[in-house]
Amino acid sequence: MELLFDVASWLSDPVQWDGSNAIYVRIGQHLWYTTTAVLVALIVALPIGLAVGHTGRGEAFAVNVANIGRAIPSFGIILLFVVLAGIGFVPVLIALTLFAIPPILTNTYTGISGVDRQLRDAAYGLGMRRLQVLTQVEIPVAMPLIMAGIRTSSVQVVATATLAAFPGLGGLGRYIINGLSVQNYPQVIAGALLVAVLALLVEGLLALLQRTVVPIGLQHTRVARR
Repeated sequence: MELLFDVASWLSDPVQWDGSNAIYVRIGQHLWYTTTAVLVALIVALPIGLAVGHTGRGEAFAVNVANIGRAIPSFGIILLFVVLAGIGFVPVLIALTLFAIPPILTNTYTGISGVDRQLRDAAYGLGMRRLQVLTQVEIPVAMPLIMAGIRTSSVQVVATATLAAFPGLGGLGRYIINGLSVQNYPQVIAGALLVAVLALLVEGLLALLQRTVVPIGLQHTRVARR
């Protein structure tokens, strides 16, 4: 109980909400790292996943890339790129992007390739071209799974972005690193708690976005199945 009281006191201390190290500043930095990495991952992974799922070519490549991305430890990737590219935002961005790609790539490929073949054939029978089938049939049907991949990727990157503090960047990981260096455990716990709350908020916002972009008919179908 005393430790929890110390954590609450640290969070409520006006010092933590003022200056360049204020909590809201660290949250903004953390969101910047996360958003940038996820956006770059979307630019890279979405077209590949759509192409592989639509054409059926390169399935082994997509699966292997996803598996490799999951197998390599994120901290090791950050240290590797820091050694190769030096200290700064770029090596951390590369590492976070590589960590964000596998869920988006896997879910996009799986969602597109899993669209009912009869639905595709019906679209072609109506005179649609390949691009029209992809954009007007396959993507809307696969959107729940695609969004699930984006949500998973975003939450994972929020958690992993705490490692950006190791090479000297900011973000909420700064509280954890600095707290451990001086054995200030209330600060460490408060930093971890802020990361967890931020991850939950990001997940909630993306869940609302999913309800917006997923066709209503598919939402009703999911409810009926449940």
